[in-house]
Amino acid sequence: MLHMTIRLIRGAFRLRSTITQVVMEKPCILATTLGAPGGIYKCFEPCIEKHFTIIPYERFVQRKEDFADKIQALFVWGAALKVDQNLLQSLPNLKAVVNGGVGVDHLDIPLINSFGVKVTNTPHVVDNATADIGMSLMLASARKIVEGHNFSKFRESDDFPESSLGTDVSGATLGIIGMGRIGYKIAKRAQGFEMKILYHNRNRRPESEERAVGATYCASMKELLQRSDFVMVVVNLSPQTHKLIGAKEFAMMKPNSTLINISRGLVVDQDALVEALQKKMIRAAALDVTYPEPLPRDHPLLAIPNVIVLPHVGTHTMETSQIMVERMVTNALAALTGGQIPDEVKA
Repeated sequence: MLHMTIRLIRGAFRLRSTITQVVMEKPCILATTLGAPGGIYKCFEPCIEKHFTIIPYERFVQRKEDFADKIQALFVWGAALKVDQNLLQSLPNLKAVVNGGVGVDHLDIPLINSFGVKVTNTPHVVDNATADIGMSLMLASARKIVEGHNFSKFRESDDFPESSLGTDVSGATLGIIGMGRIGYKIAKRAQGFEMKILYHNRNRRPESEERAVGATYCASMKELLQRSDFVMVVVNLSPQTHKLIGAKEFAMMKPNSTLINISRGLVVDQDALVEALQKKMIRAAALDVTYPEPLPRDHPLLAIPNVIVLPHVGTHTMETSQIMVERMVTNALAALTGGQIPDEVKA
């Protein structure tokens, strides 16, 4: 009887241990190695590991047979992880491709959906940071901040050259192409600089919203380009916006105008932009996005002094990145549990 009691107790402990292991086991996600170039930064690892077991892509490639059936979500940060047919076919239990950021032009959504897999992004989270970078580029270009820094660092004399003269932002005319959430936040910021604000959009905003930021609607992009001192492009990349700004559009702009692009590199024809700058058809350009990213070091845009090129850092802040990762986790949990996905992107 004593031996039977001991066996029953041991069995109960084993059962409890098994139940605990099942309860504690976290779903697996595939991501590029955290902290590796192009991936999610290591500092955000605890936020993800609280809910998921992270399988680094490099380890997955080496041991597909061990991980393929376990992975239920892909975490995509930038374009470091290529989501193609081969990868999708190798993950039979995949439920979601979870993207950090708004833009999903690097994802083939119809292909992903054809495998019964959801796609999510992180809209709204990036709005303020992206609007801030747009204003930063406009101010840095207008007031020649980079040139001033380089003068202080490398100067050979104490005399400012005539070429160091900037141009005023306050009171100037800003033309916003794409008056969505981010475009509207840019208008609110520009209002604080007492700028005259024009905008062109597929759909006109309600008059009450226009009045709130002092914005005037331009039914044609031509009118906006002809009147603006600064032209800021804030549209999504689509077949309709591919190379939206090209040689014809640069010819419409003022010779003293500046182009600012914070949307996607392919929205602007870069060859036409180089020509417009070299021929002084426009005064300057300030870009957070290019194609490719980053630009090759010998690209002509990098040799033009009145051009600022950033490596797509519009959302590159600690606070925004943290919220983006948290939102990715929320979307993934919803997709894996069959709940309502907050930020599903449909083809």
